[in-house]
Amino acid sequence: MIGEFDIAGVFVSPLLLCLLAAFLARILIGRVLEATGIYRAIWHQSLFSISLFFVLVGAVFALLQAVTS
Repeated sequence: MIGEFDIAGVFVSPLLLCLLAAFLARILIGRVLEATGIYRAIWHQSLFSISLFFVLVGAVFALLQAVTS
């Protein structure tokens, strides 16, 4: 079980931190995919982006759980 994080006296849910980390990683990966031209080969860019975001949320949460236990 992952408990809350105490940031300056405010308890923050670990899911919120995972969402923030995944959002920043998705922006970075999206820029790399756009710069390399891979996005031109993807049929539905918005669907791909939201799917990538959810995969990253799961990966960050699993990594956080592995590190804290």
